[in-house]
Amino acid sequence: MEQKIWLSSPNMGGAEIRYIQQAIDTNWVAPLGPNVNGFEQDLCDYTGTKACAALSSGTSAIHLALILLGIKRGDDIICSSFTFSATCNPILYQQANPVFIDSESETWNMNPLLLEKAIKDGIFRNKKPKAIIVVHLYGMPAKIDEIISIANKYEIPVIEDAAEALGSKYKGKALGTFGKFGILSFNGNKIITTSGGGALISDEVELIEKARFLATQARDNAPHYQHSEVGYNYRMSNIVAGIGRGQMEVLVKRVEQKRSINKWYKDVFKGIDGVAFLTELNNDYFSNYWLTTIIIDEKKAGFNREDLRFALEKENIEARPLWKPMHMQPVFEQYSAFVDKTSELLFDNGLCLPSDTNMTEIDKNRIFSVIQNILGISN
Repeated sequence: MEQKIWLSSPNMGGAEIRYIQQAIDTNWVAPLGPNVNGFEQDLCDYTGTKACAALSSGTSAIHLALILLGIKRGDDIICSSFTFSATCNPILYQQANPVFIDSESETWNMNPLLLEKAIKDGIFRNKKPKAIIVVHLYGMPAKIDEIISIANKYEIPVIEDAAEALGSKYKGKALGTFGKFGILSFNGNKIITTSGGGALISDEVELIEKARFLATQARDNAPHYQHSEVGYNYRMSNIVAGIGRGQMEVLVKRVEQKRSINKWYKDVFKGIDGVAFLTELNNDYFSNYWLTTIIIDEKKAGFNREDLRFALEKENIEARPLWKPMHMQPVFEQYSAFVDKTSELLFDNGLCLPSDTNMTEIDKNRIFSVIQNILGISN
């Protein structure tokens, strides 16, 4: 069998080893150190935000954001439904209640109309939501102007889950910088990786300082171990941050590569009826196209999502259905949801195509051959 083509695998730029070696040579093999400080500054410089806490995961960043917002047992937290479970699991860590909001069909992100409907419903029940977690799915900016406007109208803080959207922008501004907090992820499949890790970003410097304190077991300033608050082991290690510093040097290149892959697929499917791409609405939107994603209308295309996925799988090429909405997941089925079936239709008919920046021209030819075969086109 031929070598596997991955959906999105880690891609080292070469500079990572220099930062790692520096940490080893200076014996900074610890949860903190110069690489952590440097990586945080790199992220601030890139996103244009004032403060950053480098953490063990994007999930831990969401959890800390909720803690910093004072979220408690029984609070209602509005959350995108069309996302990965890591977005909403921290809501349950705080014993709060997720209120899921469906997608709109243009960006596949949180529907502003349903968002306002959910807020009004909460106020009517004397239970105004305490926070909004909006996701920028697959690197595509949400309708963030509308969402922030609604949030401001009702004075509800916004957490932006930009785990898939580092390098994406709206009106020239980095995603993750529109709300009170932004969340980044450096998991192995992300546009840059630290093998595992995340970050919490904000313009509120004191809140980020508090996040760092909580993430290092909330140890008080004392010569002995003293703790006045519950803390967490959420800090990024100096070794891992070294990988991140090296990856930051190739981030611009990775965004260019992902966008080039997206364009290639659009050329491959050009003129094919029944295949639609998640794409930028207008010039205000700039997506990193972390994953290139399509919707297949079987009646028009003559094949469905599973036909294409299985054909790729047979050739050892990874593709994946779109996220199964959270309101459809067994673990969350008891919670409120404001839906219009948009994300359910996306889940039923959508596919993430292999978008690996390690792909070679030979790999692309293999993918192209499978697609041609599905389309009934001979070489």
